[in-house]
Amino acid sequence: MTAAKPELIQKLASQRHQIFLEKLSDDEKSTFMALTPDTWEQIQRCWVGSDYVWDLCQTKPEVLLSLIGSGALYKSFEENELDHELTQLLDGCDSEEMLMSLLRQFRRKQQMRTIFRDLNRLVPMTETTTDVTSLADSCIKQACDWLYEDCCKTIGTPMGSEDGGPLRQQHITVLGMGKLGARELNLSSDIDLIFCYPSKGETQGAPRTLTNQEFFIRLGQRLIKVLDSQTVDGFVFRVDMRLRPYGQSGALALSFSAMEQYYQDQGRDWERYAMIKARVITGDKADGQELMDMLRPFVYRRYIDFGAISALRDMKRMIQREVARRSLQNNIKLGHGGIREIEFVVQSFQLIHGGRDRSLQKRPLLEVLEHLGSSQYLPSQICQDLREANEFLRNLEHALQAVADRQTQTLPSSEDDLQKLSWIMGFDSETGFLDHLNVIRDKVSQHFEAIISENDDTEQKEDSNLEEWDSFWSSQLPSEEELALLERMGFQSPVDVHQRLLVLRDGKVLKTARRQSTERIDQFMPRLLQAVLREDNPDQALLRVLTIVEAVLRRTAYLVLLIENPGALEHLVSLCAASPMITDQIARHPALLDEFLNLGSLYSPPEKNELEDELRQQLAHIPEDDLETQMESLRYFRMSHMLRVAAAQVAGKMPLMKESDYLTWTAESILRAVLDIAWKQLAAKHGEPSFDEGDNPPGFLIVGYGKLGGIEMGPGSDLDLVFIHNGNSRKMTSGEKPLENSMFFTRLGQRIVHMLDTSTISGQLYEVDMRLRPSGNSGLLVSSLTAFEKYQNKEAWTWEHQALVRARVVAGDPSLAQQFESVRANILSNKREQGKLLDEVREMREKMAKSLGTKATKAGTSEEAWDSKGEFHLKHDRGGIVDIEFLVQYAVLAWSHDHPSLTRWSDNIRILEDLEHAGLLSHEDAVVMNEAYQSYRKKLHKAALQNQSSKIRGDKMHKQRQTVIQLWNHIMQDDVPCNVPC
Repeated sequence: MTAAKPELIQKLASQRHQIFLEKLSDDEKSTFMALTPDTWEQIQRCWVGSDYVWDLCQTKPEVLLSLIGSGALYKSFEENELDHELTQLLDGCDSEEMLMSLLRQFRRKQQMRTIFRDLNRLVPMTETTTDVTSLADSCIKQACDWLYEDCCKTIGTPMGSEDGGPLRQQHITVLGMGKLGARELNLSSDIDLIFCYPSKGETQGAPRTLTNQEFFIRLGQRLIKVLDSQTVDGFVFRVDMRLRPYGQSGALALSFSAMEQYYQDQGRDWERYAMIKARVITGDKADGQELMDMLRPFVYRRYIDFGAISALRDMKRMIQREVARRSLQNNIKLGHGGIREIEFVVQSFQLIHGGRDRSLQKRPLLEVLEHLGSSQYLPSQICQDLREANEFLRNLEHALQAVADRQTQTLPSSEDDLQKLSWIMGFDSETGFLDHLNVIRDKVSQHFEAIISENDDTEQKEDSNLEEWDSFWSSQLPSEEELALLERMGFQSPVDVHQRLLVLRDGKVLKTARRQSTERIDQFMPRLLQAVLREDNPDQALLRVLTIVEAVLRRTAYLVLLIENPGALEHLVSLCAASPMITDQIARHPALLDEFLNLGSLYSPPEKNELEDELRQQLAHIPEDDLETQMESLRYFRMSHMLRVAAAQVAGKMPLMKESDYLTWTAESILRAVLDIAWKQLAAKHGEPSFDEGDNPPGFLIVGYGKLGGIEMGPGSDLDLVFIHNGNSRKMTSGEKPLENSMFFTRLGQRIVHMLDTSTISGQLYEVDMRLRPSGNSGLLVSSLTAFEKYQNKEAWTWEHQALVRARVVAGDPSLAQQFESVRANILSNKREQGKLLDEVREMREKMAKSLGTKATKAGTSEEAWDSKGEFHLKHDRGGIVDIEFLVQYAVLAWSHDHPSLTRWSDNIRILEDLEHAGLLSHEDAVVMNEAYQSYRKKLHKAALQNQSSKIRGDKMHKQRQTVIQLWNHIMQDDVPCNVPC
């Protein structure tokens, strides 16, 4: 601390120093006189800042002596050190009165140590709060243990069973709430507790039988008395039980089932806010985990919960009224820009997003704040401002409470006290201190208002027509006026729109919905009706968004997000107007509305490494054995990025190649994560595949074929996969339940397929096609690289070699991947008999056209007959995508023996470029093929967004079709030499 010592401080410190020495015995005095000047300075600073410590030093100087002698003033606690010290102190305790006395002595000593270290800034604020919390934990646990044993002796042992199972002894579970739960207790905090127990039942072993509830109520009453009662030795901790179910009118202890029932049926918004920080302090560890798992769904919704904002606002308004009523403006916790506003900002994000982002399901405020910044929920500057403000305000809170060991957050009114406080906080003057405090509070308030408070300007800026839509939706207008309003505002079919709106407004679902849900709908619908008028086809935009509204009628917190964020509503309407696919996706998975909170990322695709980092972070906080949650997280990851692709495409901000890259990278990131999860889970059960000394560990590959292999994925593309390993099939895995290596890899493949194509509540991750593996559906699910190579060289059909052109390793062992690429290149560059190859490629093309093409193609209709009455299948008809793909595949198989560079790539665009560079295709023909191929694919992607088929009118894209057919006819003739440019 660098602040100069004012005269008042100097005088007080000198007086207290002299008085203290006069009260000591000669031996004690000699001990203190031997202290260094720095230690004396720190002791005097503590006396100036804390009347509580000063009074204690006068009456109990031996407490300070013991702290100095043990060195405790200058060292941090080891883990469990405080608990061990209290255990030794309580050894031999034989009465409740003795327990109360010893606990108070222990608390007194630790309080002096903590205040000394805090006021002298020997430790960061977080260590102070951790030390106070550890003290509370130790006192609660050991007092509870002592009292439990005593109760069992006198009134019997509580017994109970779950679901009719065997009886077992019951223990109390004490939940620490608020700052105790978060390990953030301040110097003189109350402790908020909830008492509960696992099961109903009765006591055994005493003359009179009690219910378990009666037993634990008595135990709880005694625990409160031991901790809270004011005796000649003071108190341990003030206990507040008002956060329990039903508050002060509720039973002091409830069973787990009663707790679950209460929060499920009657839990209120402020109780969700309180339960964020709940932590089990005593009781059986498994019981505590069961309770927390039971309560988690009440706190954290599976879907985004923007409605939490309004609940927090209501709480803040209530506090603000109380602040005004009690003149608490100088309260640094509840007043303007205080600690509570920081907590509200942080916890609002926990309540809104915590159900989906488990990294937010933490208790300590600073840890959550760190995640909010790193995950871009909040700008880093806001997080830094709030972090610095929290540290300053909590240090100030400690300085206020250290004075008299009293729970206060109010600035002193006297000048002398304010001068002492300013000096303790490191300021040379009261003015400098107050100016700094006001700057901090103003920053906090500014951020709070931006995030939590209502934006009163929003509605003022909205079109005044909103009032008319309010009247419409609240049924204040006659039916004919409602129709006239719809027509006047620009709806093209007002009668149809009116009928559709009446189905929702006057329907049974809304009539029977909760009041909160109907209020949110009433608030949202006028805004929606106003927003759709900005679209070219407001009727279609409205009808599409209404499908989303109807999908969330039971979860209207989603609508609050759109009410709170007009920009999000505007973009949602635009995207739904442009794409029924987007509409259907959001209606099926409303959690995707969360993506509209960050419109920048919605339209800006991440790079490949950013995608992988994002998925890694999402999965890092899910337990490795929780496969269901991992699968749900993977599905949401894919859906959210599919939405971003669609949004960027609708907005015209993503060219075709970037779109395919993005969709392919997303699939690759997921496949790598799935392989990692499946391997770890299988290895945990059976061990790792073994190998001979000197060899490399066996590897596993996921090889992508088709669109995945060709880096050409579109919306809705499935995955063509082949699995390969290089393990020694004769060896076993290393675990307690060993498998043959080959069986390990087979089960690994099965697990990967299961994770990808199993339908969960969020649907299927990807449809998986494994038919391109050696021997197709009749072959092994996973092949060794040796077997794969042998099959490709000896048994594979030409069409399988064509498929291999588009094969690419997408996940797995890098060393094995290099070996696979070498095998692929060798197979593709084998010298082939040209006439036979040509016949087989043409024959396969003809089969596909007849099987999958339109009627005109199947009938062999000539190109001269193309007209608007017919259809053209962009992929399978003559002149379409498959023609181009077969031409490219034929070229690689026919010419790569002499031109090995043709085997480098798996995507058609770069192979076409290499064909041109090798002189095998003219520049003009390469450009034409490239442009036609991209035009077709772009058309397909747009059709997918519109939920349309791959067929277009027969007279569309006529020029591209003719060009492709001409090239096909020229290249695929019998008399075209394989090494002559076209």
